[in-house]
Amino acid sequence: MSSHLRRLVRSRAGSRCEYCRFHEDDLPLWPFHVDHIVAGQHEGSDDPSNLAWACQRCNLHKGTNLPGIDPDTGRIVRLFNPRKQKWHQHFTAEKERIAGLSAAGRATIWLLQMNISERRELRIHLASLDRWPPPER
Repeated sequence: MSSHLRRLVRSRAGSRCEYCRFHEDDLPLWPFHVDHIVAGQHEGSDDPSNLAWACQRCNLHKGTNLPGIDPDTGRIVRLFNPRKQKWHQHFTAEKERIAGLSAAGRATIWLLQMNISERRELRIHLASLDRWPPPER
């Protein structure tokens, strides 16, 4: 992948993970990745419309998954797609937790483990510095 394309994806995301919304400055020891929303093994491309900026944890937990299980209903649903869906329509920041507003949001939170204890602790710390919740995009 070209450095130009990587810069485009990063800039478009405002240097924030497009899933959990942490900023790169919040996770300085963990490099962010260009995530293929639809992985190559599922015929996803390097087109910018298939790329998202993701923190290492979200990207590794998402892997090549396209669907997930909505923990409220047990139904299999498509995961959140940051190119086709708006974050604030599927998620909300509730203090230190990210809550799902839709089946896709809930399944994404569960699969990517967005609310594990160290992530919640980091959000509490960032809130004390007025750096959480992030601004809406």
